[in-house]
Amino acid sequence: MSEEDEVSAYASAASQEHLEALDNTFVDQVRALAPPTDQLTGLLLDVGCGPGNIALKIAQRCPGLSIVGLDYSLNMVQEARRSAAEAGVEDRTLFQQGSAAEVPFADGTFDIVISNSVLHHLADPLKVFQEMLRVAKPEGTILVRDLCRPSRLAYPWHVRWYGRHYSGLMRKLFEDSVRAAYTPDELAGLLGRCGMSSAHIFLQNRSHMGFLYRGQSQ
Repeated sequence: MSEEDEVSAYASAASQEHLEALDNTFVDQVRALAPPTDQLTGLLLDVGCGPGNIALKIAQRCPGLSIVGLDYSLNMVQEARRSAAEAGVEDRTLFQQGSAAEVPFADGTFDIVISNSVLHHLADPLKVFQEMLRVAKPEGTILVRDLCRPSRLAYPWHVRWYGRHYSGLMRKLFEDSVRAAYTPDELAGLLGRCGMSSAHIFLQNRSHMGFLYRGQSQ
C-alpha cells in the first residue's frame, strides 16, 4: 500500500463515528494523567502520530501542553501540519518526520510520551520502548495503547465483531493489525526487558490493551 493510500484510509476513517470514539477514549486517558483539579502542562511526544488526529485533540483540550508529533511517513506529517493550521493550534504543535527507533530528541526531554495503535507496526518494539524511556524525563509518564491479539480460536469471532465497523481497505488493515498485535503476556515480557517492569498493563474492552508507566518520583 502506498503512503498516499495509507493517508487517505486513515484520514477518511477518522471521520467515522467508531474511530472518533476510540480516539476520544485515548485522549481521555491522557487528560486523566493530571489530578482532577489540575491541567496538564509541559511537553508531550506522540510517537507514530499519523495524520495528527489524537495530537490535535490533545492540543485543543489541554491548552497547557505543547505537542510534538513524530511519524516515519512524510505524507502523514504533512497532513498533520495542515490539520494543525486548520485547527489553529500550530503555535503549540510540531510535527516531524523521524523513526521511533531513533527518536531525534535529547534524553529527558518530554514530560509525557504517548503512542496509540503503533505497537503492532514495529519491527523492534523493544528498541522503541527504550527510546520512549530515554526521551521521557526521569519523573515523566509513558502511555501506550494498541490492539490486543486474541487466541487463534477466538480470532475469527474477534475480527468479525470488532471489525464490523470497517469496510474495504480499512477492514483489511484492521484484520492485518489484529493478527500482528501482541498479547498482555507478550507486552509484559517486553516491558520487563526494557526497564519498565513496574508499568501497569490495562485492558480496554476486549479489543485494546496498553500500559501506563510513571517515572521515578511519581
